[in-house]
Amino acid sequence: MDVSTIATEEYVAIDVDTRLGKARARFQEDNSKGIIVMRDGEYAGVLGERELLQSHVEDDAKVGALIKPSRNDPAPKIDRYEDLRDTARQLVEGGTKVAPVFEDGQLWGIVTADAILESVLDHLDALDVADIYTDEIVSINEDDGIGTAINRLRENGISRLPVVNDNGYLTGIVTTHDIGEIAVRNMDVMGEGDRAGDADRILDIPVYDVMSSPVDTTTADTSAKAAVEQMLEAGIGGLVITPAEDDRLVQGILTKTDVLRALSYTEETHLDVQITNIRLQDTISRQDVREAIEEVADKYQKMQVQHAHVRYHKHKEKLRGTPLIQCQIRLRTNKGQIAGSGEGYGARNAFHVALDKLERNVLELKGIQSDEEQRGQLLRKLGDL
Repeated sequence: MDVSTIATEEYVAIDVDTRLGKARARFQEDNSKGIIVMRDGEYAGVLGERELLQSHVEDDAKVGALIKPSRNDPAPKIDRYEDLRDTARQLVEGGTKVAPVFEDGQLWGIVTADAILESVLDHLDALDVADIYTDEIVSINEDDGIGTAINRLRENGISRLPVVNDNGYLTGIVTTHDIGEIAVRNMDVMGEGDRAGDADRILDIPVYDVMSSPVDTTTADTSAKAAVEQMLEAGIGGLVITPAEDDRLVQGILTKTDVLRALSYTEETHLDVQITNIRLQDTISRQDVREAIEEVADKYQKMQVQHAHVRYHKHKEKLRGTPLIQCQIRLRTNKGQIAGSGEGYGARNAFHVALDKLERNVLELKGIQSDEEQRGQLLRKLGDL
């Protein structure tokens, strides 16, 4: 199946000279996952809700401040007849829910993550939620302010946070959409002279006041098809995974991006590696990344790696012009999911710090033992004899 069957010519478009405040409002009015940005009638980029929320640019600035010619646009340019699985991979690696579709070099329309998921629903019965959900939990307390939530979303490169009370029980969820909605609503009613003070008050609003509750949840033994149907029907981007015996506890998160990532797994002879925010990967190639992960995986005879996901996130801090990068490596194996994360200046340093952490975490898994360690034990035994 290719993109031509699910792409659409209907999309929201704005000019680079549009004020950011108006662009934020358009997200609420159109319930859009991404807006096409045009410059002089030509495609310039895609503006996502996450970029708007995480931007420090003032509302009076123009969209062009985020969509610059020198900036690598995270949204891939999809050919109208692109293979669906390749398209899913490009959406994941671009960290976007909407991508422009081109035909003969001209912007034709868009393709969305939702459209891809709807088209493959019948093929998702082969997967369970347990196969693809993320078990690394980043949550927030009910009493924390929106400012804390925004920082947590930025630092971890995610779009949703489970909200817990002082006992650690799940009470709600807050997303970039929830925060963007209240920010736009408050900005609409305040006067020019009150903007700075009002913005500070917005950041102090407790998460409890903006979170969604009750929370849409599912369990790890649910089929991926049922989980996606639940997300599409509710119009949400993710589900909180809870143990079957107690839905007050958070076990993990399943997002539409997790499902898209699973769709793009390949059966190639080499390890399948997907890279999110690949534009940050400057001094290290995809092949370097794959070979380094394969080298770690090949050391451990009882661990079979089916898929690897590498995600980069850029911090503001720099050293001699090189940004501080956070890297997370997550492996899907026959022993479950294993992750390692680390930070460094530049993608190469961050990747190798994360790789070292990943290998240490692998060693902690019961039943995993490196071939080198086994050979060492054998030599010691021979020496004793």
